[in-house]
Amino acid sequence: MLKQLSMMFSLGLAALLLTPAASAAYGQSICKQEGYKCVKVKKGDSWQKLFPNSAQRDLVMRLNRVNTQLRPGKVIAVPKDLAKLSIIDIAPFPAEIQSPRRSTVVVDQKQLAWGAYSADGLLLKWGPMSAGKEWCADIKEKCHTPAGKYVTFRKEGEECKSSQFPVEKEGGGAPMPYCVFFNGGIAFHGSDTVPGYNASHGCVRMYTEDARWLNTEFVELGRTQVLVDTQLPKAKPASSAPASAWNNQAGYRAGGIDSFAWH
Repeated sequence: MLKQLSMMFSLGLAALLLTPAASAAYGQSICKQEGYKCVKVKKGDSWQKLFPNSAQRDLVMRLNRVNTQLRPGKVIAVPKDLAKLSIIDIAPFPAEIQSPRRSTVVVDQKQLAWGAYSADGLLLKWGPMSAGKEWCADIKEKCHTPAGKYVTFRKEGEECKSSQFPVEKEGGGAPMPYCVFFNGGIAFHGSDTVPGYNASHGCVRMYTEDARWLNTEFVELGRTQVLVDTQLPKAKPASSAPASAWNNQAGYRAGGIDSFAWH
């Protein structure tokens, strides 16, 4: 048990503190830390071939913050203790926070992750995401997703599409399945292009199955808040919160999530 908790601590701390130095370096940076190994993709490799077990495949993809196809030469991070881990074990968010009194979606652009908290403060789900990049050449503007506190106000189903992008097509039409708008024209939505770095025009891309869950089972329009790079309520001490990698960190700070890369 102690050995497993130690491994969970090492994995969680590395996932929490590291951010990608370049667009393709997220997994490569993490894999150099204790508890991980670096796997270089070879010609003919695929997610399915490398990880036949669907649960393990999903965990490794989420750890590396991608849902795109593998390419030869790419380096990904794989936990050495993969068979013993669950998604919550590598969560970059605390398992429980003080009650926010409303359902809450957290977006951390440096960690390339989102998390969903119940009104009671329990982390229900988390996943990879790709937010706005610094500069969009097609519109010649900055398109970084604005930090702040927002409230969801509109959502659409699987048929949701952009009215603006791609810019070369009048009326847009880019798929945004299960979109939920929280800041003007900015929404979180499903995408088959979550590449491991921030690459959008400002929206928050996520796995389509995650967007579906948020849209149909979690979000309450006019009630659910969205925190983008904004301080969370205080995390509960590990002794009173459910087990998770974040809660097993050394140096827990009772004053809040000071070690998070909010900006």
